[in-house]
Amino acid sequence: MSLSTLRGPRRVDLRLHRPALWTGGAVLALALVYIGWLRWAANAYPEPADNCYAGKPCDTFLGFSSARELLYTSLEYGSNGLLLLPLLIGVFVAGPVIAREMESGVYKVSWTQSVFPARWLAAKLTTAAVLALGGTLFLMAVFQLGGWDAISFRWNLHWADRGVYEATGPALAAYSLFAVAVGTLVGLVVRRTLLAMAATGIVTGLVLWSLGNVRWHLVPVETITGPATRKGPYPTGYPADSFAMDQGVTNAAGDRFYQGQCLPEPQPGFSCPTDTEVTGWYMEFHPRSHFWYAQLIETGILLALTAAAVYAAFRLLRHRTA
Repeated sequence: MSLSTLRGPRRVDLRLHRPALWTGGAVLALALVYIGWLRWAANAYPEPADNCYAGKPCDTFLGFSSARELLYTSLEYGSNGLLLLPLLIGVFVAGPVIAREMESGVYKVSWTQSVFPARWLAAKLTTAAVLALGGTLFLMAVFQLGGWDAISFRWNLHWADRGVYEATGPALAAYSLFAVAVGTLVGLVVRRTLLAMAATGIVTGLVLWSLGNVRWHLVPVETITGPATRKGPYPTGYPADSFAMDQGVTNAAGDRFYQGQCLPEPQPGFSCPTDTEVTGWYMEFHPRSHFWYAQLIETGILLALTAAAVYAAFRLLRHRTA
């Protein structure tokens, strides 16, 4: 898609925000080059098995133990950056794209040049949605390029962690579309650039925080139990890459207690009945297969909220121009 092939409001929007688009494109290209270079360096310069021992200093790669370690660290920070991407999208759409035109009155020029208000809004929504979705999918692909295999065993890149979870499934794309819809609606309601940007950031951030806290409660957990042994009532037999939700010990009646309440001695601040005899253990967890259940449920919720925000934006515009 180029400016020469576009007409009407979409062409105007792209020309108006051309500096921001060039900046965003440069960031995408830089991310691809950086991760691609690290992936190459991780394979070209593997860490020797006997790299460090007494009397021999460790080789480093730009201050890290190896290129692979720098790659994993970059993926960790990159996943956190992707988590904030919907915030940036929503703030930009709410402020420079919608509210600034409403505040300055530029929208009146478009409406008086044979561009109906609904078409004007549809053009802005679709343009912002295509660009936001394209950029999000590109960055997700760059994250995947860094090495999906790293996520399965790194403690700081677990598949259920915030950031990694969003960056490896359709939920992040849905968050980006939701941010576009919310930014559009808030920009129309507030009609003040800075205030619209702040309000959109708050709303989008609250949705990110709320769904992040409840997502693993939307999918039923799996539970395993076992008898207490001489080695202690420690959970065994569950998948190594699972996501633990709750674990503890049980008595003969099946009552659950946190392990620190009763074993090996009650910890200060916890109460444990004196006649409690620990007979077994339990663990509630999500296996890795639950990743896609949670992703699809969360994506469905976000798309429903997106549709509601878009509908509200068109209803508001129709009410103001009736």
